[in-house]
Amino acid sequence: MTSRWMLEVEKIRPVDVRWHVMSLSVLNSGREDIPEAYKEMLERGWGPVRVCIAAEQRFGNEVLLPLYTALGTRRHPGGEEFSREMIEAALTEAGLPTDLADAADSTEYDEALIKSHHDGMDRVGMDVGTPVISVNGVSFFGPVVTPAPKGEDAGRLWDGVVLVAGTPGFFEIKRSRDQGPIFD
Repeated sequence: MTSRWMLEVEKIRPVDVRWHVMSLSVLNSGREDIPEAYKEMLERGWGPVRVCIAAEQRFGNEVLLPLYTALGTRRHPGGEEFSREMIEAALTEAGLPTDLADAADSTEYDEALIKSHHDGMDRVGMDVGTPVISVNGVSFFGPVVTPAPKGEDAGRLWDGVVLVAGTPGFFEIKRSRDQGPIFD
């Protein structure tokens, strides 16, 4: 949802968005205090981010947004499970060769994946999740928002993020979620 919001922000504010690979699978690696079903989901989550890293290494950072969008749209509003077929379809949609799907089952990209993940997480600390955004040298977990604001609503939220990023000592605003993701 945050990525969809940032796409709206780009339309109406002078921002330079650079996409970066982070992973809940990496974040939760080795944790034993999580439910078994969640562990299984996290295990399946390694494949798509490995493919993202492989694609970035071969074709550059600019492929991350279209690949992330193709994967995310299939997984979240589409409800598809991660599989070789799903990853190949996302690669095709993003204009990338399907042989990149081989990376899903390879640990060859794990070191680069972990490095990419930590580049984001080390900015905010390990007691948060994804997404992480960086604004003017200050990084935050979030915003977690649903549905993704559009138009000037997206711009106003961005303005607020820029405001708190410029406030020394600002760390957190949080409330409990009372609804699931709204994909519109």
